[in-house]
Amino acid sequence: MADQTESTISIAAPAADVMAVIVDFEAYTEWNDEVKLVEVLSVYEDSELPAEVRFILDAGAIKDDYVLEYDWVSDVELRWHLVRGDILKAMDGVYLLSESDGTTQVLYRLAVDVRIPMIGMIKRKAEKVIIDRALKGLKARVEG
Repeated sequence: MADQTESTISIAAPAADVMAVIVDFEAYTEWNDEVKLVEVLSVYEDSELPAEVRFILDAGAIKDDYVLEYDWVSDVELRWHLVRGDILKAMDGVYLLSESDGTTQVLYRLAVDVRIPMIGMIKRKAEKVIIDRALKGLKARVEG
């Protein structure tokens, strides 16, 4: 999955506040219209951070019930990959935060592959929609 899509947004809040909203998975349905259901399936014993999370997503071209496993790289970097999905064959992503003067730049990178035939351009467009809506929702949630 070499092809990926990424975007950034600036949020007027410290990185810790932004990451707190990112890791509150069960609240995603309140600020991300594409996410219809979220269920934390397991947590890491040493930190109580979510390890596996189930999502039901309806993002236009991509609709699925899937599970992601999270890798907590640091306080400002969160990576994930697909454990299982109905339509999704692969999903790798990262949130990378960088803070300066109380403002946080959020980089969101996503690569998706699906089991059904889909032109790469359409997959990239779906990734872009998912990223853009997630970043705008994240900004509104943190700053709101």
